[in-house]
Amino acid sequence: MASGAAPAPQPSPAPQPRPGRVLVVDDDPTVAEVVAGYLDRAGYVVDRAADGPDALVRAAGHRPDLVVLDLMLPGMDGLEVCRRLRERGPVPVIMLTARGDEDDRILGLEVGADDYVTKPFSPRELVLRVESVLRRSRPAGPRAPLGAAGLTVDPAARRATKNGTELALTLREFDLLAFLLRHPGRAFGREELMREVWGWDFGDLSTVTVHVRRLRGKVEDDPARPRLIQTVWGVGYRFDPTGDRHEGGDSHPAPAGEVS
Repeated sequence: MASGAAPAPQPSPAPQPRPGRVLVVDDDPTVAEVVAGYLDRAGYVVDRAADGPDALVRAAGHRPDLVVLDLMLPGMDGLEVCRRLRERGPVPVIMLTARGDEDDRILGLEVGADDYVTKPFSPRELVLRVESVLRRSRPAGPRAPLGAAGLTVDPAARRATKNGTELALTLREFDLLAFLLRHPGRAFGREELMREVWGWDFGDLSTVTVHVRRLRGKVEDDPARPRLIQTVWGVGYRFDPTGDRHEGGDSHPAPAGEVS
């Protein structure tokens, strides 16, 4: 390089993705501090709230990318907080519960929680769950819209409609519908759906059952007699774009412990 010559321009560093903002809502300061610490070290921006009203105020001030929400909060419980957050728009929610009772877990899923973790839990596992939920809430790349039986799904816009009317789907409901639309006529077991849609190799299979029931309530003309998302006897579920009933489908009750 000649003396006095200007140095060659250096390429600008590639823009870094914005770290996810996580709102941790727990009235136990020890739990909140530990969870926030692990998430902070994992690169997330963390807000904390000790009760439901404070959580709603903080979520309104800085919209989170995900909420870690304790079920048992004083005054306004986690279920009500989740409902009110959903009224403001879609946001992924991981519910924390100190109870092992299945009814509590299902209640959380019924109001739209995308995942739940039962106390006591491993903070590292919680961070992995947060990463999994956020990864699936952000489109991996451009994908063509899907459509069948009056349903359309636009993965890039994260938008789904039925006969032109937009559907209010949670993160997992959207992913489940998109997956089924990509594989019409094929039966999937709950384990397979959990792996392909949730990205988990293990977990409570009632999570899949609840999400199928919720999704049927939004896409079926008669959720009590589903024609699009059918139960396949002894196997799991199948999306039938023709809406025809098949022998061995929902015309028969599922056996104890099986899908419904």
